[in-house]
Amino acid sequence: MKIEIIAVGSELLTPFFLDTNSLYLSERLNDLGQDVSFKTIVGDNREDLLFCIRKALAFANFLLVMGGLGPTEDDITREVMAEALHRKLIFHEEILQKIEARFKRRGINMPATNKKQAYVIKGAEIFENKNGTAPGQWLVQGRTRIVLLPGPPHELKPMFEEFVWPKLHELELGHMARKTLKTTGLTESEVESLIHDLYPKDRDDLRLTVLASPGQIELHLTAFSPLSARDSEAKIEAFARPILDRLGDNVFSTSGEELEEVVGALLRDRKKTLATAESCTGGLLANRLTNISGSSDYFMEGLITYSDQAKNLRLDVPLALIQSYGAVSPEVAQAMAVGVRRKAKASFGLAVTGIAGPTGGTPEKPVGLVYAALAQEHGADVEKNIFLGKREQIKFQSSQKALDMLRRYLLKGNLR
Repeated sequence: MKIEIIAVGSELLTPFFLDTNSLYLSERLNDLGQDVSFKTIVGDNREDLLFCIRKALAFANFLLVMGGLGPTEDDITREVMAEALHRKLIFHEEILQKIEARFKRRGINMPATNKKQAYVIKGAEIFENKNGTAPGQWLVQGRTRIVLLPGPPHELKPMFEEFVWPKLHELELGHMARKTLKTTGLTESEVESLIHDLYPKDRDDLRLTVLASPGQIELHLTAFSPLSARDSEAKIEAFARPILDRLGDNVFSTSGEELEEVVGALLRDRKKTLATAESCTGGLLANRLTNISGSSDYFMEGLITYSDQAKNLRLDVPLALIQSYGAVSPEVAQAMAVGVRRKAKASFGLAVTGIAGPTGGTPEKPVGLVYAALAQEHGADVEKNIFLGKREQIKFQSSQKALDMLRRYLLKGNLR
């Protein structure tokens, strides 16, 4: 199957709106063992849209077009599709009555512009829109199946599930299984060097994609089977096993969890508690931890000790220590972790201090220099890091590093 998605709307070509619909549609098609070959975003321009539709009709076996079915002048999808298919638009009185009734329920009169939504391409099967005014349409043109869907996600998703999804089972060629491995502590090139020989070669049923972001590398695995869902799951587990062996404890999640979820589960299982002291991260570490429901089981408190005075007053970090080594130093990071653990009477204390930039760096202490410290009953450990990126990226990587230090300790029971 050659499948194309066309998203219509000039707003999608700006930095202010994201095309999330195509992500949803791609995921649902993947569930049927189908891959999307092309995604196109086109503005509300007749010539541009006509070009895209004609190109897709020459290529695709299945074409999904979303958006541009509204009542305004720039909603032109149904008209342009009719032109591309050389078909007429047919007025349906029953559709107009449903639109009028929808406005009446809201206590207002239907604007005259909504009448255009009662026109349907000749030969189309109509999908009722129970959450809006624009009906969907299903057409067959030669070898190509075409579906027109409204753009708002709260209209598109229910319509797709109720009307389109049942039809798509006839396209089902097999079963797709997916698994995401999330790693931290390694760069993209380090991950690549460890698994480069495990990429599937000359196989259409397995796929591996590596996605990199600051502080985290994700490996997306897919497996396809024409036989059964059980067979595709067995394939993906066998595919993942040697990758997991190579990457070891650098993998923190195989089921989609974020690092803070993993750390929280480990703390809860071991009946341990945590307190945090943050400087350059400004509360991000505590925010991530408390974003998890039930975090009160293990998270005691978090302090943002941004200034030298706060470190001294709130954490008992000696001012002489700060003056001797500087606020961004392993000595101060360790004292922060020890201090917050003692103050909170927690099992662990996590601390972060560094230079997030873009100002404040020196040749000796550049932007991106961050110390993360973990304190526990028998001592404390500090790790030096040099992170790259903008301020927000450095802050996230700093919080990621601190969480990962605790994760590894909880797994191994000792400090690195």
